[in-house]
Amino acid sequence: MDFEVLGPIKVHHKGVVYLPSAPKLRQLLALFLLKANMFVSVHDCVEELWEDRPPRTVIPTLQTYVLHLRRTLAASPAVGTLDAARRVLVTGRGGYYLTLPTEALDLARFERWLRQGRDAQRCGNPVEASANFRKALDVWRGPALSDVQAGPLLLPMISALNEARIAATEQFFDAELRLGYHRDILSHVYSVAAEHPLNEKVQYQYMLALYRSGRQVQALQVYQRLREVLTSELGLEPSPAVQQLHQSILERDPLLDDSAA
Repeated sequence: MDFEVLGPIKVHHKGVVYLPSAPKLRQLLALFLLKANMFVSVHDCVEELWEDRPPRTVIPTLQTYVLHLRRTLAASPAVGTLDAARRVLVTGRGGYYLTLPTEALDLARFERWLRQGRDAQRCGNPVEASANFRKALDVWRGPALSDVQAGPLLLPMISALNEARIAATEQFFDAELRLGYHRDILSHVYSVAAEHPLNEKVQYQYMLALYRSGRQVQALQVYQRLREVLTSELGLEPSPAVQQLHQSILERDPLLDDSAA
């Protein structure tokens, strides 16, 4: 049985989806998934689902939600029975544990490949780094838990996941640029740069990829757009690194053609 949070929430087995339709159930399941194999207290469940406005019957209601989730799990042949589902979603002292094999959760696979990519990057192996970053990013199907109503606990965790995706994307671009694959990633860098116009790292990578692809004018236009956005929205100038890249592009600095630049 596979569980996915890096995109719309998804629970499936051999092509069949097993997922509750009620928003509160999806929200609770999302909390358990992001805390997989960790204790989640009743207090945290209540805070996530109702914040400071829980119903008077909050504990029975939460227990009913957990029962519904177990029934959803039991519907899959991979679990099969309600008793087996209780061994997956376990009641503990004052809370619950969702016990999953590591490879059953897409987040765990993303983190493993990301860690391997960073290890390879630190060892100066851009080929291996790029391959692992690509695997990590391929796990994603869209913004994390994009179809889940998020409360005070889920919101920062979801934001952190989406930030991790951007960081992994930047590191993937770095590895590809070091390998001289600027033309291969150009459309990907363009789409990420368009989605994150204030991300100076990605704009830098986009300018460099454009310049190395023989598109100096467009690289300079990217800088001008970035500067306009930063000054109009934040009252800031581009970072020294971006300004230096801009100057180097103006001067056609031969060092920019070096993949180590």
